[in-house]
Amino acid sequence: MGAIIEVENLVKKFNGLTAVDSISFSVEEGEIFSLLGPNGAGKTTTINILTTLLKPDGGKAYINGVDVVKDPNQIRHMIGVTFQELVLDSNLTVWETLDFHGRLYNIPKTERHKRIKELLSVIGLEDKAKKLTKTLSGGMKRKLEIVRGLMNNPRVLFLDEPSLGLDPQSRITIWDEIRKINRSGVTIFMTTHYMDEADRLSNRIAIMNRGKIVAIDNSENLKSQLGKDLILLKVAPEIKAKTVEILNTSGLLKEIKETSTGLILSSIGKGSAAIPKLIKKLDEQAITVESIELKRPTLDDVFLFYTGREIKEGNDWMRNLTIMRRTGRLIR
Repeated sequence: MGAIIEVENLVKKFNGLTAVDSISFSVEEGEIFSLLGPNGAGKTTTINILTTLLKPDGGKAYINGVDVVKDPNQIRHMIGVTFQELVLDSNLTVWETLDFHGRLYNIPKTERHKRIKELLSVIGLEDKAKKLTKTLSGGMKRKLEIVRGLMNNPRVLFLDEPSLGLDPQSRITIWDEIRKINRSGVTIFMTTHYMDEADRLSNRIAIMNRGKIVAIDNSENLKSQLGKDLILLKVAPEIKAKTVEILNTSGLLKEIKETSTGLILSSIGKGSAAIPKLIKKLDEQAITVESIELKRPTLDDVFLFYTGREIKEGNDWMRNLTIMRRTGRLIR
């Protein structure tokens, strides 16, 4: 299997601001791919282009070899999209919700009803078919949102925050459903603010910051690139620059990253051996260390290391749905 999504030097600007800055990446057919980034990183704009909501100012993007700009209608029939916000009509039943979505794609009645039965069986909602969506639990509503995106039998399913707001048990259930969908042959392109979700589900992860892809690999490789040990160091903001200057002369560190909460130090050798030497060196220069911590790298650390920021919740996908409705760009 080859790449089902290909992005080449993609650029998008808004009023002179470059939201997407000449990025290139590919998504292999059959994988679960996560795009992570803090708010304003450009990930939403990237997904808007891939789902035909926006036209790029430069570069190319293809899904299954089809140009997203030149043939958006064909693209829309190859993809499914599940938004972060619940957009279910509370006065429709579960069956009516899926049936209505199938009509938007002009799926014939016999095929449409067969598809609904299959999907309800897959997610275990066959006994809820006649229930109004407003009577469903949060986890059931999220399941329904996801399978609604599968009504047109897409090659790629875009999932925005698939388990947002769910309790731990419901999140695990949703993860199981995502894996099941993926095993059926559907490529998953996912955004999430839950690092454990990206860690457990993704074959590969891309981290985006300030319009650029700053890292892309599988979770284990991303962690190992930071080294076996990380040292988290906190000093007063006014002496942070001087601290970095001193640490750079220690010969004990591969890299130093400044973040909103302190410094992340990537150790050349064992972090436990480096810490006493680093503290001594700083003490000699009258640098007061507020706190220091040794830990194994996690995906949260990777994200903080490459972006300098902690991930925050929220994006604009609900607004995107409004745009689609107002401009008549829902699939018909």
